[in-house]
Amino acid sequence: MKLVIIESPAKREALKKYLGDGFEVFATKGHIRDLPQKSLGIDIRNNFEPKYEIVSDKKELIADLKRRADKADQVYIATDPDREGEAISWHVANILGYDSERACRIQFNEISKKAVSKALTEPRKIDLKLVDAQQARRTLDRLVGYKLSPIICKKIAPKLSAGRVQSVALKLVVDREIEIEKFVPEEYWTVNALLKKGAADIKTALATYKKKKFVPKNKEEVDAMLGVIDGKDFLVKEVKKSKTKSHAPAPFTTSTMQQDALNKLGMSLAKTSQAAQQLYEGVEVKGEGKIALITYIRTDSVRVSTDAQNACREFIKNKYGAEFVPEKPNIYHTKDSAQDAHEAIRPITMDITPEMVKETLSADNYKLYKLIYERFLASQMSEAEYASVTINFDCEEYGFKVSGKTMEFPGYTNVYKEFVEDDNKEGMAGRLPKLEEGEMLPCSKILPEQKFTKPPTRYTEATLVKAMEEKGIGRPATYSATITILSSRKYTEKEGKYLIPTELGRKITAYLDQFFSSVINVKFTAYMEGRLDDVASKDEDWKEVVSSFWNGFERLLARADASSVSMKEPPKETDIICEKCGSKMLIRNGKFGEFLACSNFPKCKNTRPLNETKKVVGKCPECGADMVERKSKRGKIFFSCDRYPDCKFMSWDATTGAKCPKCQSPIIIKGKTVKCSNNACDYKENNDK
Repeated sequence: MKLVIIESPAKREALKKYLGDGFEVFATKGHIRDLPQKSLGIDIRNNFEPKYEIVSDKKELIADLKRRADKADQVYIATDPDREGEAISWHVANILGYDSERACRIQFNEISKKAVSKALTEPRKIDLKLVDAQQARRTLDRLVGYKLSPIICKKIAPKLSAGRVQSVALKLVVDREIEIEKFVPEEYWTVNALLKKGAADIKTALATYKKKKFVPKNKEEVDAMLGVIDGKDFLVKEVKKSKTKSHAPAPFTTSTMQQDALNKLGMSLAKTSQAAQQLYEGVEVKGEGKIALITYIRTDSVRVSTDAQNACREFIKNKYGAEFVPEKPNIYHTKDSAQDAHEAIRPITMDITPEMVKETLSADNYKLYKLIYERFLASQMSEAEYASVTINFDCEEYGFKVSGKTMEFPGYTNVYKEFVEDDNKEGMAGRLPKLEEGEMLPCSKILPEQKFTKPPTRYTEATLVKAMEEKGIGRPATYSATITILSSRKYTEKEGKYLIPTELGRKITAYLDQFFSSVINVKFTAYMEGRLDDVASKDEDWKEVVSSFWNGFERLLARADASSVSMKEPPKETDIICEKCGSKMLIRNGKFGEFLACSNFPKCKNTRPLNETKKVVGKCPECGADMVERKSKRGKIFFSCDRYPDCKFMSWDATTGAKCPKCQSPIIIKGKTVKCSNNACDYKENNDK
């Protein structure tokens, strides 16, 4: 028996379909060894040595894995084909006692018969450069998170977090909001002239004055122009005809898929990530069982395998005709900063069309599969071709312009149209009537319109992902998680589809700008991303990369911690009176949220839950005060004297305040029974109330 070790149990069924008999598939369910959850787990003084430990709920799973591995004739570790997956493979190999020379690692970019079979013939050693790159990123993120978060908790409010990438993404949102608030609108005017050509109206837009670009800034400039051109004919100065082409877009990367899914389908990052994961790991398809439909979903590459390209071109030829297949295959350039570890996101086979699986897929899975399928199909199709014409008109010293475009060959647009935010541009028209240079056209109407410049647009999830990718912040696997945490921590909120920073988010950014601006900024974060990538692609020592960051960061931490600057909210005074000393109670913020505390602190240390409403349940048998219902830390109900801690009487049952005439133990209420709390005493009372 051969053992194949994977991460996700969701892959097991689809994978076993291609492995057949003689193979067993075991899922680790993610990491089985990691940095500890409740401590830093990095020995800074010992060259940043990580202190890995078994994930707390994986001990039985590991024991089971070891038993199966010991019995197996061959073990293949087939975790995900990225740096995180390589690190998980390394941890698994260490736990199984394999040395670094053992060729046990296999990987496949898609769960298909061909890819899996090929991977089994090419086992390799674990790539320690990729492992080190993951360790560097994990260590750096842990140092920032565990060292910076306590400072902002101390200086701003409890239960906050900061992160190397997270805080820079938040800064982008906050900076954009500040830019919008500071924006001062500027007046400008558009002027359109309606010209007549037979029965046709041609809407032209003002473009120049004395052959220079001209946009009127106020009504006075518009009125001056109208005084010159009103009632005059327009000369057809120039007619430019051309053939233009539009090239098909590249197949999806993680970020472009997330952007298109939000823009076109309205799917959030979380929904897109979930649907993509399921399509990659395997979904139920009628007549096929559980099969995977798309390739690996965390990628920054637009590269496509030759086999997939050829299969797609053949499919296009058969379905749409040879004219839709470009003479040479479309090749797309992956950005220099990309890891380019594996292919773009594409369907595994063109033979399974979206319509074939529509009945059995969930609505989200179907919509996303259709989007991925059509994008890849379009990426291998011919260019769209247009007949374009631009006509320039003169009226005195003012120039007007109109452009028209008509499609002559749809090409890739037959299956896929790119998302355009605003296609309603001045001076754009569809098909135009035939015009000759030198013609004079009468003007039927001039349409001036006052406008004002608009501030930058707030980020959406999609445009924030795009900005992070363009600026080199984070990597494909982190975009969704980073943006999600900003929302879950209430650092940002949504207004429609737009992201807006909360007051808390702005406060965190302001504090980090004051004390950590040299490291929590776009430029430095992008630089560090490059340094982390160098660990995988060059001979960079990962601990030296971490050390170079830490040396400067440690000084910033010390300076911030020692500073008296604080952005904490002052406690709020209430009308609630402290039952112990008579002072007013204050609302304070603590580790577990808001609570009431006496304003006479430290002389009076009385505290209680903010929303506590006292439920009186009888009298205290010791002092006669009210007994109130309370909850223990474990949520169990108990009853105690309202004068605690002056009177420390408590009971698990409600008390009447009386004592047993036989043994002097407190009398308790048990349902409809009133009895002695001493189980050895048989005293009972009638409870007819």
